[in-house]
Amino acid sequence: MVAKRIRYRRAAAAVAAGALPCLAFPAPALWWFAYVALVPWMLLLRSAPTGRRAALEGWLGGAAFIVAVHHWLLPSLHVFLLPVAALVGLLWIPWALLVREFLGGTPDPGRAAAALLLVPAGWLLSELARSWQGLGGPWGLLGASQWQVPPALRLASVGGVWLVSLLVVAVNCALVLLISVPGARVPAVAGVTGCVVLTGAVWLWVPRPEVSGTLRVAVVQPGLVADGPDSAQQRFDAGERLTRTLTGQRMDLVVWGESSVGADLAARPDLARRLAALSSDVGAPLLVNVDARRPAGPVGGPVPGPAAGPVAAAATASGGGIYKSSVLVGPGGPTGDRYDKMRLVPFGEYIPARSLLGWATSVGKAAGEDRRRGAEPVLMKLPGRPGVRIGPLVCFESAFPDMSRRLTGDGAALLIAQSATSSFQRSWAPAQHASLAALRAAEDGRPMVHATLTGISAVHGPSGERIGPALPTSARAAQVYEVPLSRGSTFYVRFGNWPGGACLALLAAYCAVEGVRSLGLRKPAPEPTTPPARTARG
Repeated sequence: MVAKRIRYRRAAAAVAAGALPCLAFPAPALWWFAYVALVPWMLLLRSAPTGRRAALEGWLGGAAFIVAVHHWLLPSLHVFLLPVAALVGLLWIPWALLVREFLGGTPDPGRAAAALLLVPAGWLLSELARSWQGLGGPWGLLGASQWQVPPALRLASVGGVWLVSLLVVAVNCALVLLISVPGARVPAVAGVTGCVVLTGAVWLWVPRPEVSGTLRVAVVQPGLVADGPDSAQQRFDAGERLTRTLTGQRMDLVVWGESSVGADLAARPDLARRLAALSSDVGAPLLVNVDARRPAGPVGGPVPGPAAGPVAAAATASGGGIYKSSVLVGPGGPTGDRYDKMRLVPFGEYIPARSLLGWATSVGKAAGEDRRRGAEPVLMKLPGRPGVRIGPLVCFESAFPDMSRRLTGDGAALLIAQSATSSFQRSWAPAQHASLAALRAAEDGRPMVHATLTGISAVHGPSGERIGPALPTSARAAQVYEVPLSRGSTFYVRFGNWPGGACLALLAAYCAVEGVRSLGLRKPAPEPTTPPARTARG
């Protein structure tokens, strides 16, 4: 009975410890807490009596972390969030086993030094695996909690958010050694010192993005609109009114949020004409986002330009269905530049394996119909600014470092994320989402505009620094920003997720060594080299 109570208490402690790191993310935004948040969980795992127990507590803590950092999804997914968290939580089992293996008992200095490499690598393995869109995507990566820390943003320019995650876990690991293993203080202090030296070296010697001009970009945030059959029209009208207040302010681009246009422009030529007139009045092109059903059309080929008329320019060259599309509109109507969202939100915009999981629509606000995916990224030429191209992303896609890196490598001078978190207005979601723009900007050395319907809208410069005021969820506004452009390329853009590759190689090498060692232990005893001695029988 006593043993059973202990097991239950440890299980409850694992759940609580796994949830703790969520406090480092917005809205609490206790960024410093990330460097100690894993310590209670790791202390619990190192004391696990068996590997099986460590695996269980790693799974429970991982599931609790997923629920905590995504708790704002509960109104939409309801209890379905729990099995999703239970599935994704399995990804922390290898990390938990590494913690017990290298930090359990009284590790010698060699094992302690290995822990400072392999335990962070094990954590990054879980982040890499769950960054696959089918498992929810890279939301809540530990390194993302450092979005407002300039030295961490500089690290992101070298190795992306992945390098920041590694450093944060390494510091937690060193603290566990300092607390629980007095004999391992030398490698623990060396590990912390190494993290500080690495951060300082990057801060001092990695070049900052070179500013090469500015763009005047306006963000239009119409605010909440009451749900109803005409809510899409009300949202369009509100965006139009706010945009007209910008007349005469000399802008290069006006950005509306996700789902700012609720009808296909080919089916609603009146909306296309209104957008064209609005662009003419304010003297700048509009980047709007169309969330609507689109009729089927011929697959392939360019989208017609303004010479074909606004209706034809808005027409699609793809299969029919509901798309979310960034569309650039000038005084002559849609310019022909359109990007269809490629990575959709699981359950929110499509249901994975709908034939098996379609029942989710009966317990939450899961997608009743799967949205259609775009085929490829798109760069759009900015009218009036020769050589300047913009790279649009839609909502959830700003969480994926590889997407903004691809756009930057292809020549984007400005990254734009059009978002809508209206369903989660009074939760941590708007702040969590807006913070991602700082990381993407720092990783790629390009400014990023995060434009939403209902807040939080924000703009970040090419080093991840905040540009101008953010628009909170209470704001209905049109705000103009002086956005610095930059030239050159960051280490991350050139070499990609090299920290992830290094960690996979390190873990593979460890597994190979352990495999060889295990085979050596199982090797049969050698045959005797001399004949057995004869014995007398009596």
